[in-house]
Amino acid sequence: MTQLSVVVPVFNERDNIPPLLAEIAAALRGKVEFEIIYVDDDSTDDSVAVLAAEKARYPELRIVRHLTRSGQSTAVWNGVHAAKSPWIATLDGDGQNDPADIPKLLAARDGAPDTMRLFAGWRTTRRDSFNKRISSKIANAVRSSMLKDATPDTGCGLKLFDRAVFLRLPYFDHMHRYLPALVKRAGYYSQSVPVGHRPRTAGTSKYGMLDRLWVGIADLRGVAWLMRRAKVTRVEEL
Repeated sequence: MTQLSVVVPVFNERDNIPPLLAEIAAALRGKVEFEIIYVDDDSTDDSVAVLAAEKARYPELRIVRHLTRSGQSTAVWNGVHAAKSPWIATLDGDGQNDPADIPKLLAARDGAPDTMRLFAGWRTTRRDSFNKRISSKIANAVRSSMLKDATPDTGCGLKLFDRAVFLRLPYFDHMHRYLPALVKRAGYYSQSVPVGHRPRTAGTSKYGMLDRLWVGIADLRGVAWLMRRAKVTRVEEL
């Protein structure tokens, strides 16, 4: 039985695919029954061809392809829908997250209460450009102040969460940046786990500072509204 599904969204990451696949396999083989689901967001390079070629080396690999470009949140959403495991680990496809940290998240889960359904990577040392670090720091501060989600780093692509809980969350574009708040809204808790972070070695970043700022402002208002309207009631069957 598959115990873990690793979902990796990608857009034009052909040079990062082979090394990241090798690292995922090295981190998890012999430790847990797993599958790897790459979701290609209608790449304009040959990412899909590279993935297809890698299937011979990695029987755990599955490929989901968007027919139109739809963004990272939709890629994660479709990957989770396709997953066969009750637990999902996500990684960014640019190679900046270290798959060797996945067992650390699994260990945190195994030692946590059942109400803890999300384990979020916390990049304590960022390996990004100055502008990217500053924009993330500002965004995290504003988000934390508005949503009270008690999470220092929601932008880290490395996460582990309960598939069933995720599929009950309200879906919207960019929702992946607000998972701790959405999980809290659903009546559960999240835990931040310190993880490594690496510089990008191939390809280019797909997001700029202004993209994150203006989209983030609109999203924050929407998520704050969802938080205010939430009502979770515990029930029992008699």
